[in-house]
Amino acid sequence: MTPAVEIVRCTTAAPEFQGLVRGLDAELRERYGDVQDLYSPLNKVVEIETAVVALDASSRAPLGCGCFKQHAPGTIELKRMYVAPQSRGRRIGAQLVTALEDWARTLGYTVAVLETGNLQHEAVALYTRCGYVRTENFPPYDALPASICMRKNL
Repeated sequence: MTPAVEIVRCTTAAPEFQGLVRGLDAELRERYGDVQDLYSPLNKVVEIETAVVALDASSRAPLGCGCFKQHAPGTIELKRMYVAPQSRGRRIGAQLVTALEDWARTLGYTVAVLETGNLQHEAVALYTRCGYVRTENFPPYDALPASICMRKNL
């Protein structure tokens, strides 16, 4: 039986969020090598109030995270989406996306966009399952070689 997951709202300053993001950054560095140097400055997230972490409901261990910020009027950008390797395959990513989208809707947003990398096939598959479609790369990702941008009407 798969342990229950609880999605908790927080900010990007939460220690659980910060720990997960360190794992995300290490994984991106391993996957993309020196190309990641182009992206690392864009991933320096100032504190964002609209973040979530997925916790194991019994142990409270952090399993995954994500956040969103305003991209344009009525539009959010999903950022820093990550599920720890040992927790993958449990649909935690989809739960995180749904929680962030629901929160954005309550705040009046109607569109979500995101950027992921061309070597993150599992992320592209997740976002496609969640209803996202590829779109033209938006700044600052429009000039970056490994970027894939996606969007969804909320």
